[in-house]
Amino acid sequence: MGAFCDDDLAFSSNYNFGCSQDLRFSKHVHDNVHGNIYLDPIFLKFVDTEQFQRLRDLKQLGMAHMVYPGAVHSRFEHSLGVYWLAGEAVHRLKAQQGLELGIDRFDVQTVKLAGLLHDIGHGPFSHMFERDFLPKVLKGSEWSHEQMSTEMINHIVDEHHIDIDVDTVRRVNEMILASSKYSSAKSSREKHFLYDIVANGRNGIDVDKFDYIARDCRACGLGCNFQFQRLMENMRVMGDEICYRAKEYLTIHKLFATRADLYRTVYTHAKVKAIELMLVDALLSANGYLQIASHIQDPSQYWKLDDTIIKTIETAPNEELKESRDLILRIRRRDLYQFCNEYAVPKDKLENYKEVTAQDIVCSQKNGVTIREEDVVVNNVQIDLTRGRHNPLESIKFFKDYDSVEKFSISDDRISHLLPTYCQDMIVRVYSKKPELVGVISEAFENFQLKTYGIKAQVHATPEKKKKKRRAFEA
Repeated sequence: MGAFCDDDLAFSSNYNFGCSQDLRFSKHVHDNVHGNIYLDPIFLKFVDTEQFQRLRDLKQLGMAHMVYPGAVHSRFEHSLGVYWLAGEAVHRLKAQQGLELGIDRFDVQTVKLAGLLHDIGHGPFSHMFERDFLPKVLKGSEWSHEQMSTEMINHIVDEHHIDIDVDTVRRVNEMILASSKYSSAKSSREKHFLYDIVANGRNGIDVDKFDYIARDCRACGLGCNFQFQRLMENMRVMGDEICYRAKEYLTIHKLFATRADLYRTVYTHAKVKAIELMLVDALLSANGYLQIASHIQDPSQYWKLDDTIIKTIETAPNEELKESRDLILRIRRRDLYQFCNEYAVPKDKLENYKEVTAQDIVCSQKNGVTIREEDVVVNNVQIDLTRGRHNPLESIKFFKDYDSVEKFSISDDRISHLLPTYCQDMIVRVYSKKPELVGVISEAFENFQLKTYGIKAQVHATPEKKKKKRRAFEA
């Protein structure tokens, strides 16, 4: 992307942002979700760097395109979308309550920059790198892409000599970390409501979700019943907190319900997870030779790590990468780890739930073919409304109308008795790495359920046709 960039423009709290309202000095990008997005010269200083352009090579949904072919969109366009929505949100608040809240141009620009750069430190293959690969390589690691985003911002500023003051960088970094465990003390923040726009640690309603829900639904060809525009049009700051008109309660519920539905049908689709599990094994095997995990130690090296690591592995002739190459070849040829079965953990068992392991399944086998832990993969899938077992709507404040001075909470039973009374699912899935072991592992999985719960919690048995098909395949 080309850039109009005047080196005399500086990004600081004293900078006059008047020119940012003049579209003659902006670059426009046509986005398939939001239409025209305008980038001011100061933002292009960040966009036109190799570190930001790396986001083009990070698919937003990792390996989901292997099941949903349209899901090839990247973190690049998502970041532009969050930038645009962050600007729309803060501009709307400024237009309606600017004098009351003291929103200035500096506030507007820092919120937009946080939106633009919130995923600059994201790892490859969606969240698989962070949640499934790194914990197996670096035991006890607490690495997060949010923390890496702040390190990458500091690196970009230094590497490209961007004229931006320390206070601006600090504030942008705090906004990016606002919903993570690295968030600074809330009481020390001035204009706390600004920190809830990009990454809302207070109740989970933020423009990051607005963009990825709309974008992911579109890319996967799914309908989206949630309209983020309604929330943007019906929000107001009361007591340093973004509140929503009471009539939008169900719109907010749709936000969290649509997100949960995407997790169930797309992000944790059984085939998608099978592919991700194989890719994790491939990366683990290749890590000793390629030192993949070491990239997280240095931002100057980290930006070189993206989804193309797959192509690096499968085209390398090195014998040390043969096991990894073979796994990736299996993915290419659709010879995947075989899904055996799954069950949803009973509600009364969720509170004291302990993750199921391959050892649990192996220890539940009876007489017959012996299975080993390395033959079995267990995937513990948690799906919730962003707050575990708790309803996120309990943390949201509402107002009656724009003449109101009072904010209040709304309980579910005041709206509808059709809304769910529980806000979390835990699904246990078991896969066989070898097709010929599907039947044996499925039986052991059933035995485990009987031993643990006294019933078979799965909906139905593994189809006999699938077991026979696998035996025929092996023969």
